[in-house]
Amino acid sequence: MRIEALRAPTVRGGRYLATLDTGRKLRLEAPVVAAFGLFVGRELEEAEFLRLQAENRKASAKARAVRMVAASAVSRGELERRLVAKGEDREDARAAVAWLTELDLLDDRKTARQLAEAAARKGYGPARIRQVLYQKGIDRSLWEEAMADLPAPDGAIDRFLASRFRGGTPDEREIRRAAEALVRRGHRWGDIRAALSRYTDALDGQFDDIEEE
Repeated sequence: MRIEALRAPTVRGGRYLATLDTGRKLRLEAPVVAAFGLFVGRELEEAEFLRLQAENRKASAKARAVRMVAASAVSRGELERRLVAKGEDREDARAAVAWLTELDLLDDRKTARQLAEAAARKGYGPARIRQVLYQKGIDRSLWEEAMADLPAPDGAIDRFLASRFRGGTPDEREIRRAAEALVRRGHRWGDIRAALSRYTDALDGQFDDIEEE
């Protein structure tokens, strides 16, 4: 088969568009075009064409992985899942993850700390932070280390209550709703109760039916 046309990318980081004499069109990563020395009129034997396709799949997975890592903190497991979800072959996705790890551009320990710190800045408590780490594919063995240096939750709870109560004296219904909201945000009931006591002394025996998630 022969390459009839080869159009260069129109945007930075884009792919080449190759048209074969069979009418088939291929979107090719730039490193693959260079590695195979492709040009208009280039003849491709079947075996070489198969190698070209395989290398292009690998290059596609790597390029997409780099974009994903640059966009947000991502774990090894989550990156592999997202690559496969985008249509990359699982083996190519796994190879791309290993490649980025070798380049020290993918580090689950560092990612875990970044995710935990970001969740804490949002005012989340320990339970919600662990949920975030789980959803992001962080191994459980890294959770406590990632959370070890986070500030105590008191400040986050106080800020939430100050915003909720706006300096007023909350009634029982408002206190319950605020407490339930803080539980949903992953805070421990003991920490919530301590913060609420700074707003009212009428807590003895109340709200003990509220369960931590």
